Amino acid sequence: MHRQKTVSRSCMRMVIFVSFLFVSVMAFAQKQIAGTVKDVGGEPLVGVSIVEIGTNNGTVTDIDGNYTISTHPDATLRFSYVGYVTQEMKVKPVMSVVLIEDSQVLGEVVVVGYGSMQRKDVTSSITTIKSDDLNVGVMTSPGQMLQGKVPGLVVTTSGNPNATPSITLRGASTLRTGDAQSPYYIVDGIPGVDLSLVSADDIESIDVLRDATATAIYGSKAANGVIIITTKKGKKGVAHVSYNGYVAVENVSKDLDLATASDLRNYAVANNFELSSDKGADTDWQKEVERTGISHNHNIAVSGGNDKSNYNVSLNYLNHEGVIRGTDMERFTARALAQSTVFKDHLTLSLGVNASQTTSNEVPEGSSGASVADAMIYYSPTQPIRNEDGSWFRSNSVSQYYNPLSMINEDTEKNIYKRMQLTGKADLKIIEGLTWSADFSYMTDQNTSNIYHSTKSQIVNSNGEATRNTYMGNKTVFETYGNYQTTMADKHRLGIMVGYSWEESNSDDGFGVTVKNFYNDDVKYHNLSYANTIDGMDGVESGAESTLRMISFYGRVNYSFDSKYNLQATLRRDGSSAFGKNNRWATFPSFSAAWRLGEERFIKDLDVFDDLKLRVGYGVSGNSLGFDAYTALPTYGVTGWFQYTDANGVTSNMHTLGANNNSNPDLKWERTGMFNAGIDFGFFKNRLNGTVEYYDKRTSDLIYYYPVSTNRYPYGTMTANVGDISNKGIELTINAVPVQAKDFSWSTTLNLSHNKNRVEKLSNQIYSVNYIPQADAGIAGNSGVNLQRIMEGCPIGQFYTYEWAGYDENGVSQFYVHDPETGERTGETTTSPKETDQTKTGSAQPKLTYGWNNTLTYKNWSLNMFFQGTVGNKIFNALRAQYNSVNLISQGKNVLKEALTDQKYGDVNAQYPSDRYLENGSYMRLSTLTLSYNFGKMGDWVSNLSLYATCNNVFTISGYKGTDPEVELGGLTPGIQVRDNYYPHTRTFMLGMKLNF
Repeated sequence: MHRQKTVSRSCMRMVIFVSFLFVSVMAFAQKQIAGTVKDVGGEPLVGVSIVEIGTNNGTVTDIDGNYTISTHPDATLRFSYVGYVTQEMKVKPVMSVVLIEDSQVLGEVVVVGYGSMQRKDVTSSITTIKSDDLNVGVMTSPGQMLQGKVPGLVVTTSGNPNATPSITLRGASTLRTGDAQSPYYIVDGIPGVDLSLVSADDIESIDVLRDATATAIYGSKAANGVIIITTKKGKKGVAHVSYNGYVAVENVSKDLDLATASDLRNYAVANNFELSSDKGADTDWQKEVERTGISHNHNIAVSGGNDKSNYNVSLNYLNHEGVIRGTDMERFTARALAQSTVFKDHLTLSLGVNASQTTSNEVPEGSSGASVADAMIYYSPTQPIRNEDGSWFRSNSVSQYYNPLSMINEDTEKNIYKRMQLTGKADLKIIEGLTWSADFSYMTDQNTSNIYHSTKSQIVNSNGEATRNTYMGNKTVFETYGNYQTTMADKHRLGIMVGYSWEESNSDDGFGVTVKNFYNDDVKYHNLSYANTIDGMDGVESGAESTLRMISFYGRVNYSFDSKYNLQATLRRDGSSAFGKNNRWATFPSFSAAWRLGEERFIKDLDVFDDLKLRVGYGVSGNSLGFDAYTALPTYGVTGWFQYTDANGVTSNMHTLGANNNSNPDLKWERTGMFNAGIDFGFFKNRLNGTVEYYDKRTSDLIYYYPVSTNRYPYGTMTANVGDISNKGIELTINAVPVQAKDFSWSTTLNLSHNKNRVEKLSNQIYSVNYIPQADAGIAGNSGVNLQRIMEGCPIGQFYTYEWAGYDENGVSQFYVHDPETGERTGETTTSPKETDQTKTGSAQPKLTYGWNNTLTYKNWSLNMFFQGTVGNKIFNALRAQYNSVNLISQGKNVLKEALTDQKYGDVNAQYPSDRYLENGSYMRLSTLTLSYNFGKMGDWVSNLSLYATCNNVFTISGYKGTDPEVELGGLTPGIQVRDNYYPHTRTFMLGMKLNF
């Protein structure tokens, strides 16, 4: 025992001696370095970060720019400071460093139509978002990644995994819906690419062309703005493998506060009536319909290259499970791009293949109660999910009343979307400064829909009904253009681009069939021949193949003098088969100029601005999106049946054909002219910089479907150019780095946008309407009552409803009476309001939209907080209007809990669509909160590893009484929380990893 203790003490002494010796050697090996850091003007820089590369050893400069640091003799120091180029230097006894101002922001390459240019030479309004700055979350579309990031770009999303985000840039400028209101997308120079071919992890950057001087080069498709997506390319070096994946958990962020079974029973007792539909149950239908959605995404990319060639191949898998049972989306995406330079670097060739398959499962979202989300609200909690024999509970005594769990399981819909694209590109350097390019793209698409209503379905009573249809299309694009760049006398820089484009789209080529009466539900829609009934030709559907062609000639000239004075002019001539034979061609010009005041001596002498540029321009663009080949042509279709008896006396049913579209040879393009003025500025070595924009956007020749007399025309409506609409606005973007220290930094970006939308004209001498009614309320007992009107002098989304005047002496809702001639209140009230009693009650257009991004870093930690919201818009809460009536209880349905205390029993007018349900839609949301840690290089084979945790929709500050104030703000009926296709918003928790080899 004594010997063991002696040995232990000896070992301990040896360990202490060796440790002391090691520390002494290391201390001796450390070298004291001292120096000063200044700018090129000789001014000391305060707070410069100095770090020994590969360690956490570092310091910062003092008020005189001096520093001292102890390092290894062979170490390399990194000197970094906001607004300056980072430098790395091997240590030496005295290190006096001069940092050069970073012109990265001004020298940043911006993608423009058919080319690129440096940010300092841009004369238009263009916002560039790098991949690291895009929104993080379960993203199914690039549009979601831009929400709140770009001033003037209003993006609204849904919790539905199969929904497409609504995107509007600088206000609505058409009276048509769908594609006609969407921006035009360019992916790697190829126009009109389907976004399902692009996964979020493949995106390098997104450039948003916001004004007409930037978009006019795309002519007839650019009135709603242009979004250019650049994907990642291979780089010189050894093969680089990366993995990016996440797992996310989604839950409903806020449910409706509905009456429980006990609430209904107590209310019935208190008001002396019987719940005839009470089956003794206590069912929480929202809880039964909803679930925790589990989503995951995986992206693997391999890239590399050498001096002559590079490649990039990526595979992406996304599975997004919705919070309503039966809804989900699964997508496979594959991209491959190879590029090579030949002929002594004169010719660059690239070939790409992109493919995706999206499978979506959906549940009924129909009207008249045939909607799962609607049914989980109205279905009585006093009724069970199933009967005692296991079948779905059903109440035949209540109209438009369907068990939501039955619809989820017995009424299924599966859609499959397949996309494939081949791209080829050639760039030939003919002489110094002159490059000629040719791009080719061929894309195919196929959409297949499969719907089955089982033999147990409560919404379709056909003993099993299956519908299958498939539609195909393809699109071919060929473009060739030349770019010439030259500099003369070191001050005159000239750029010229000319090009030609040819495009053909074929769509709506397909058919479908509906069959009924199955023996059982075993095969569903997989074998339609097992059905026993088809409703003749009424059970067959067919598309009418549509072929559209467009030819374009375009050009652009850029001139810059001494990098101070920049001019740009563009011209595009488009011809499209979509329009009338008298107006198939149109011209879209633009002109813009910029003055870099910051380069003038009188501005430099102020010693205030690091960058100051004034921009101004005017351009014209068009809108040919959303048309088919028959819009301007007379067409005829099936209108019914008649009995035909042939010469042999045989009688059979034959289709009657009738007109379904009038000819309009004068139909032409909608044209949007936009004036834009902007100021770019930078202060404090560009630690504070930003942009202020003003625009005036006016669209003429709006296309709408006007009623006409069938005594003069074969069909009752005419597609014609009549209306005008305007959008005026101001936008502000501020980027700042308030704190930059050795280990800690804080960067922030704020963007604010104000837009005033106004319909200027709806009628002319030939085609006339007083107003266009919009937004059928879909509220029980109010069929045909609209919530909004499109009318001259008002914005899109103008609410036009009754004005609630409280209750009369019988506890029935009453409304203000309005004079039919003047529209003013008469001072009277009524319980039976007429259409003439409707009036302007608010607008769905926000007075302000904003996004505020904050990134805080501490050593290898990073915390990102992104806020976004709106101010000054109104929302019509159609869910409250529908379910705020206690009369529904006696009908056997459920109501909001507030109805039991706030409503008068016997108020038969409680559901009237009035300003009673028009609420303030302003809100502020912490949209994204992300915490990440970068481990850096790990060993010899992991070049970088980072882990991150993200929460989306963290909290929302709003006075809105509904579930979520983020409602649709695009289209022709913005600002309504609808009833039929209501889908709850979600809160997401995500864990992710980025791994590079």
